[in-house]
Amino acid sequence: MDSTIIKGSFLILMQAANGDSLKRNIVVTNPHGFHMRPIVIFVETASKFQSSVFVYRPGDEKVNGKSAMKLLTLAAEPGTELTLEVDGPDASAALEALTEAILTIPPDE
Repeated sequence: MDSTIIKGSFLILMQAANGDSLKRNIVVTNPHGFHMRPIVIFVETASKFQSSVFVYRPGDEKVNGKSAMKLLTLAAEPGTELTLEVDGPDASAALEALTEAILTIPPDE
């Protein structure tokens, strides 16, 4: 389990391995939520990897993290907890890159 990281538009809560999948929970702190500009940055980063990337609210259906339209359906407002799940040959690198992308999104984006 990773320690808590607070920076920019998201709060990283934890990381857990589940078989071949890696998961990390985040809380949206951007006052505008997880809207189109941050989503585009996320999708561009996710698309660089072979691994499957899914994002979901705990207990809800997973959406494709490489699809901006699917990510918009999450309607993630400030305070929303989301789970990132990455599965594939470069899962660890993908999760780290996605986390870095999330942490560098300015809070006013």
